[in-house]
Amino acid sequence: MLLTIDVGNTNTVVGYFDGDRLAESWRIKTDTRATADELALLLRGLLADSPPPDGIAACSTVPAVLHELRSVFGRYYTSLPAVIVEPGVKTGVPLLYDNPREVGADRIVNTLAAHHLYGGPAIVVDFGTSTNFDVVSEKGEFLGGALAPGIEISIDALAARGARLFKVELARPRSVIGKSTVEALQSGMVYGFAGQIDGMVRRISDEIDADPVVIATGGLAQLVIDECETVTEYEPDLTLIGLRLVFDRNRV
Repeated sequence: MLLTIDVGNTNTVVGYFDGDRLAESWRIKTDTRATADELALLLRGLLADSPPPDGIAACSTVPAVLHELRSVFGRYYTSLPAVIVEPGVKTGVPLLYDNPREVGADRIVNTLAAHHLYGGPAIVVDFGTSTNFDVVSEKGEFLGGALAPGIEISIDALAARGARLFKVELARPRSVIGKSTVEALQSGMVYGFAGQIDGMVRRISDEIDADPVVIATGGLAQLVIDECETVTEYEPDLTLIGLRLVFDRNRV
C-alpha cells in the first residue's frame, strides 16, 4: 500500500494505492500553520480503517507544509521509504525550461502521469488556485506552459474589488446572457473560463503544430469542462497517479 500526498496552495489531496489501483482518496484544506504532529494525527485519522502503508510519495507547492511533512516522515514513518518530488529525484521527465528549478513539483508529476496514461503530445489543464497549462511533448518532455489566475481566486478578487458585486455559487447559469447579477457572475466564470481554456489550448496547439490530447484535472475542473470544446480527457487523480509512478522509479 502506497500513501501519496499532494499539497497545493488551497487543498491537500491524500491518496492510498493498492498496487496500481487508487483504493481511496481524501481532499482537505491546506493549513500552512499546521505542525508536524497535527499532520501526523490527520493522516492517522484518515488511514485508521486501512492497512499500514509500505511507502510514501509526496509533492508540495507550499514550502512551510513541505518542511513539516519532512518532520512527519522522519518521526512517525521512519521505517517506510519516502520519496519527496524535488531536485535530485528521478522522475524521467526532461524539463525543457530556462530554469528547471522553477518548475513546480506538481507540474512535473502531472507531465509524467499524462504521458504514461495518454502518450503525447498532450496539454494538462490543472484547475486549482491557479489554472496551469502544462505542455507535454511526444517523448514525454515538459515543454513549458502557461499560468493564469484560478476560478475561485478570480471570483474572490471580483467580489472584493467590486462595490456592488459579491461571491456566488460556482454553478452553470441557465443561459450565457445573465438576467441577474448572480447569473451574470456565474456566466462570466463558467463560460468565460471555458473560453479561456479553449483559446489557450488552440494557441498552444498551433505553436507546437500538433493536435494534442487535452487532459483536465484539479479540484475545480468539473465546474467548466463540460463547456470546453477542446478538453478530451478528465482525470481527477492525475497528480496522485504521477506520485505513484515517481515512487516506483525511485524504489531501491
